[in-house]
Amino acid sequence: MSNPTPQGTAKQMSQHDRSNQQDKPREEGGAQSSQSGSRGVLIHEWIEPRGGAEKVLDALAETFPKAPIRALWNDAPQRYETGRVTESWLASTRLRRSKSLALPFMETAWRSMGHSEAEWILASSHLFAHHARFSGPAADAKRYAYVHTPARYLWEPDLDVRGQSKVLQAAAVPFKQLDFRRAQSLDKIAANSEFVKQRIARCWHRDSTVIYPPVDVSAFTSSLLDELSGAERDLLDSLPADFVLGASRFVPYKKLDTVIDLGAAARVPVVLAGSGPGEEFLRSYAQESEAEVHFILSPSHALLRELYARAIAYVFPPVEDFGIMPVEAMASGTPVIANAVGGARESVVHEQTGYLLESFDPVSAREAVDALSSIDRGACVERARSFAPERFKSEIQEWVAA
Repeated sequence: MSNPTPQGTAKQMSQHDRSNQQDKPREEGGAQSSQSGSRGVLIHEWIEPRGGAEKVLDALAETFPKAPIRALWNDAPQRYETGRVTESWLASTRLRRSKSLALPFMETAWRSMGHSEAEWILASSHLFAHHARFSGPAADAKRYAYVHTPARYLWEPDLDVRGQSKVLQAAAVPFKQLDFRRAQSLDKIAANSEFVKQRIARCWHRDSTVIYPPVDVSAFTSSLLDELSGAERDLLDSLPADFVLGASRFVPYKKLDTVIDLGAAARVPVVLAGSGPGEEFLRSYAQESEAEVHFILSPSHALLRELYARAIAYVFPPVEDFGIMPVEAMASGTPVIANAVGGARESVVHEQTGYLLESFDPVSAREAVDALSSIDRGACVERARSFAPERFKSEIQEWVAA
């Protein structure tokens, strides 16, 4: 596989979908973009303390340092300088604590963002952020979207358990019709992977340019043993000499139970690192398994890096839109065993930096683990470097300015 480069061309759309403004406009000044010399604004769904989408927003904020940021709500108020982020009216309600309950009101919030002088709008979107509309000069602004995915639980609920709720299924048809219309008003669309580019074409009937998300590769290439606490060192030293690592939120679609199955099939210990509502299920599943399973809850960045580096492989079974953690693992010099379907196919080079499995059946699992000794860890690091933030910033600047 060659190094990632933008692919495709953006379809130009001249007609914007504008509904009547109902809420009283709120003043918001645009900002001078260091790239384009024009005034722009960044849009993000909601800002959380941690997350891959937030890492993309960080890179966008650095690329366009004078552009203000608008979000439904901000749960990481110290992330950006004071005054840069403006929340919607939803932030002052209890709805901000429940995305599912807030969902019916998000469209109204996005369509009443208030006054702006912006000449361009760039949304970082995985739900409805690309629906955002302003009054004032920004009503005629160029509209761009960096799309992590069209909302998976609306468009492809088989890939997201949230879309399987009866309430959301009942609302899916009108939401999809609305989302399709809003997507037609975008001047340009960027996708975070070829996998998502195909979904955009399937769902929105739009072309897009692939710009892979930024990964802070430098944060994982060097040892961080000196930053570990005494307790973390003891925990690390207590682990088996050889183990496979599964690290993510403990939620069903991450398929960490499949990591346990792989360990049992290959007769290699398993370390699961993370936290989340699925912890009880995973512990119960581990007890019933023949695998030796160790849990490390909410590891620090330094501990996660050392877990990556000590693992014989990072195992990544889910169907993800891109997948930042496989790149982090490769930056640590660790090969990846990943699902052949999804975005990991675009970062992991089969038989060079890991193995892409069509099935995680016992035979395939054993064969992949047995073949790990043939992987050059230096090649893993080099592959990861092609996803560094500098590449993303350069490509996103060129894309906005084109």
